[in-house]
Amino acid sequence: MARSIVLVCIGFLTALLAGCGSSSDKVIEASGTIEGTDIDIGSEVGGKIVEVRVEEGALVEQGDTLVIIDGTELHLQLRQARAAAEAFEAQYQLARRGAREEDIIQAEAAFKAAEADYQRMKDLLATNTVTRKQYDDAEARYVAAQQLYRKLSHGSRPEEIQAARARRDQAVASADYIMKKIDDCHITAPTTGTVTLRSIEPGELVSQGASLLRITHLEKLKLTIYVNAMQLGKIRLGQEADVRIDAYDEVFFKGRVVYTSPVAEFTPKNVQTKEERTKLVFAVRIEVLNPDGVLKPGLPADATLQIDDEVGG
Repeated sequence: MARSIVLVCIGFLTALLAGCGSSSDKVIEASGTIEGTDIDIGSEVGGKIVEVRVEEGALVEQGDTLVIIDGTELHLQLRQARAAAEAFEAQYQLARRGAREEDIIQAEAAFKAAEADYQRMKDLLATNTVTRKQYDDAEARYVAAQQLYRKLSHGSRPEEIQAARARRDQAVASADYIMKKIDDCHITAPTTGTVTLRSIEPGELVSQGASLLRITHLEKLKLTIYVNAMQLGKIRLGQEADVRIDAYDEVFFKGRVVYTSPVAEFTPKNVQTKEERTKLVFAVRIEVLNPDGVLKPGLPADATLQIDDEVGG
């Protein structure tokens, strides 16, 4: 009789263990840490902070002004750059249009007078009436007047016009660059999110590239879990997952698988036991909806994935 009871107990335990095993084949459970998508907001210009318009925890929309940096010096530089651009524009227009008509008429008259004087000196030199130096001076005046008249008549050479245009364009580009720096003094939100870090205050001096704020997407968070090769074969992209946290143990947050790692890695060091850390696992990222803002980055969470019979064969 005692032997029969023992056999019955053994059979019951075997069936119970078999049932637990089949249940685990239908479910994958793993833990990880909730993460948000962080965007660090930096400064593209250096200067003094004039105003900080947000506090930590504030919800901001894309395009909202977050920080204002003093741009007084840049405004002065812009005035100088625009004045230089106007001057180079005038030089370019002068080179493109050539000399004024009255300047050409005046140069032509001076050329004809110098030519007549030169011919007269040439005739007088033949009779030794003037000195050689007087003749040479007249010839020099004639050549200079001739070249000036030809230059004004033909206008600027293409190379001169091109050089004047290049100087103009360079000055305009310098003004545009300074204008962009002025716009960069107003730092705006690149996306919608929640301010999770504010590291500056009004009156502080910041350098170019300094980190000022951090915006985090809290509407959709990420949970990265690690599974073995057998489990990975049963997970597909888009598969639904239930996520729980300790503070709301009975509440399930909806998530879906958005990424599975193609490369195995050792279990992260934050796993407690050395035995677990030496195992090769694959990362699986789950996107978790957080419409009410209950989930916070840094919270530990548990994920449960139901496995279909057809998944993984």
